[in-house]
Parts: sequence; structure tokens; C-alpha cells
Amino acid sequence: MNTIKPDSGLSQRKTAHIEICTQPGWDLESGKTGFDHVKFRHQALPETSWDHLGLETQFLGRTVRLPLLISSMTGGSEEGYRLNKELAMAAQSARIPLGMGSMRVLFHHPEVLEHFRLRHLAPDVPIFANLGVQELVHEEKRDLFKTLFEWTKKLEVDALALHLNPGQELFQEGGERDFRGHRSLLKRFFAAARLPVIVKETGFGIHPEEARFLLNSGASWIDVAGSGGTNWLSVEAFRGQSWEQSAAQGFKDWGWPTALATAAIARRKDVPLIASGGIRSGVDLAKALALGARLGGMALPLIRAARNGGREVVLEVIASVEKALKTSMLLSGASDITQLRHVPLDFSLEFEHQLKSFKRPFRKW
Repeated sequence: MNTIKPDSGLSQRKTAHIEICTQPGWDLESGKTGFDHVKFRHQALPETSWDHLGLETQFLGRTVRLPLLISSMTGGSEEGYRLNKELAMAAQSARIPLGMGSMRVLFHHPEVLEHFRLRHLAPDVPIFANLGVQELVHEEKRDLFKTLFEWTKKLEVDALALHLNPGQELFQEGGERDFRGHRSLLKRFFAAARLPVIVKETGFGIHPEEARFLLNSGASWIDVAGSGGTNWLSVEAFRGQSWEQSAAQGFKDWGWPTALATAAIARRKDVPLIASGGIRSGVDLAKALALGARLGGMALPLIRAARNGGREVVLEVIASVEKALKTSMLLSGASDITQLRHVPLDFSLEFEHQLKSFKRPFRKW
């Protein structure tokens, strides 16, 4: 199998991302998810049974055992490939969806397409590829759309995620600085897409009006990827000079909190919505689902688990999330995920005020 040259600048950056994200004690998570402002109403007499709790849900045409997906995190390096294989095997064992890391490296090293071939390790679960929206710029000059869809066909993925990361780009050496025209670009891409397209942020969230635009323009799913989890601006700043790290400090609380963005976009309606960004437990996941998300995503705890102990440790993290999710469901009186989306919730005054500040509930998509 072809390998990525270790002296590749992109490969070095991707490897550095893994090193930074898996170092214990490094302050990479910032902002607040807002989940602490959301409370379930405890049921002392729940009319349900632990053994009959239904966790299955549908995603990308497949049935998954748990409404949790392994969010896109890493790709483009030898270590990233090794970790993604561990995550793929864990996803298959747990029967949950898997997101790949960015395929950007293929534009420089198309010979390493095999690094993204994970279907044989996870034949029964949804897998989606991943690419930054800025990579689609000037697509008419290199027939990129056609090439990209050929890659996704060869990789046998169920969808493609396009990530939006202007904050990260601004702190990335050689990153994008011009974000004009992305809306019209996305419309063209959705129209040309040969598979479902997920649009996700990378830690600062998506505003409801932006979500409306994306879904009305043809996006199949939205992943809010809000604040409270990994701050990729900080990750990039760790690789920079001291003055860049100082500048990044001002953005510790930047972005839309995951819980708030989820509630504002979903409004308890049937929106194709994924909640990620700082989900660290099954209780967080349960709250995200109760606020209207169809699935929740988790990245940092799982990539750390894969680095520290491989698929077995990843499965332990997933088992912990499942235990807390089921407990939250039973204690709030929900027998399945559909019922969980309709249980009563209590919000703090601050959260309720912020939610009301969004102009109006969404009309039908």
C-alpha cells in the first residue's frame, strides 16, 4: 500500500493535530455547550422497562443500534489511518455510524486513496467521507466535483460531509482567507451531488438562519458542531508562535453553544439534525436528542481512546455513553428515541431568554 510521505507539510500538520489532541492536560476544549442549562424532569414512577428501551434509529438508509456517531476527526497521515481503522472496527462492533477525517490529502497524494477505504472494516454501518468546503473553490478548473464523486464511489461511503471552519483556517498557516462565494458554491455542489451531503461546523456552531439556507439549498443533514468541545482555532494556535496563542485566547467562548444551536434549529420539529460539539456523556447525548437532534456526534474522547488503547477502549467509552443514555431515558419516562424527543424539559432563565432571542420558529423546511 502507498504511504504518505512523512515530509509532506499536510501530513505533518495532520500528525501534529493528533499529537496535540491526545496530549493529557492540554486545554483544547473551550466555550460552553449549554447542556447544563437543560434539565430532565425525573420520573419516580416510570412506566417503562430497561430491557425494552429502544435505541435504534435510521441514518443514511441504514439502521444503527445507537443514535451516536463517531464524528470526523483525523485523516491524511499514517497515524491517522491507523486510528481510523481502530475507530472503524469499533463502529462495526457497536453498530454506530463513522465519519472519516478530511480527504484533502488526496488532492496532493491521490495514490493514498486506500487510506480512506474503511468499508471492509465496517460493512454494516453508515460511513461518510469528509472534506472542507474551501477545497471546492475553483472546482471548474480541475473538474473537482467529478473526481470527488468518483472517490466516494470507490470508497463505498454513504454520504459526504462538508465542513465549515473559517475560524480554524484563519489560524492555520497557509489557510484560507477569502470566504466569499461559498453559498453559491454550495448550491452548485448540492445540485451536482450523487450522494447525501452533510454540512457541519467544526466547533463554533451553525446559526438557525444558516441552517435554513443550507437545508433549503439541498443539504441532506446539518451537524451543528457547536461550542463547548474541541476548539480547532486553539489547536492551530498551539502550532503557531506565542503571539498567535495569545490571540487565540480571545476566542475561548466564541460560537454558538451546542445545546442552544440544536434547540434553535430543531424547535422540536423533524429536522435532519446532528448535534455534536462537547458531547461527553450519555446524559449530554440524551439532552441533545430531547432538544430535537436525530443523532449526536462525539470525536475527541473517541480519538483519545483509540490512541490510548485501540478499539477495545473506544468500545468502553461507547458503552459508558449507552448506559447513561438508557438511564436518562428510563428516568425521564421515555421508552424509545421518539418518545425521548417529546419528554418535558426545563430550561434555565438564561437559556430560555437566549432561545427566545431567535426571531421566530422555523416554518417547514
